[in-house]
Amino acid sequence: MELETDRTVLRNFEEKDLEDLHNYCSQEGVGEMAGWKHHSNMLESKEILYRNIKNSNIFAIENKENKKVIGHITVNSDSENGRDDTKELGFVLNSNYHNQGIMTEVIYQILDYLFSKEIEYIYACCFQNNKSSKRLIEKCGFTIEQEGIFYSESLNKTFKSFEYVCSRSDWQLQKNRL
Repeated sequence: MELETDRTVLRNFEEKDLEDLHNYCSQEGVGEMAGWKHHSNMLESKEILYRNIKNSNIFAIENKENKKVIGHITVNSDSENGRDDTKELGFVLNSNYHNQGIMTEVIYQILDYLFSKEIEYIYACCFQNNKSSKRLIEKCGFTIEQEGIFYSESLNKTFKSFEYVCSRSDWQLQKNRL
């Protein structure tokens, strides 16, 4: 699958993406805000790249302007109840591209795509101390459903989280306002 926004192409990862993936996954704080330790070397990034290539639910975010992969977005199955009509999003973006509206474009495109495919609910979670992701998720039309707790093995740390949901009907209302 390949999707486009004004500034990005969402596509599966390829071997040529190693340097770009390492570039953003090695930035201190980027992975930690998503629950994983930033990459400390190229070998670690290479292992993750091959996992990403095999997983058709992880999409590289390629910047159209410079053809670099600047992040990724994951569309996971429902981890709570295993519902076929429910998905969960996870995302990360190179810190050099934060606060430019790029991830908003990406999430809007993913919501539009998923809600056109029999999906009724999409969840997105963030750590309570991750103010940027909280703002982004709320901006994209998600509403808080509950607070939760997430344990990160790689960081050996427990985080308080916010769990947000967006329904197909909420998305239709949001789209009409855009």
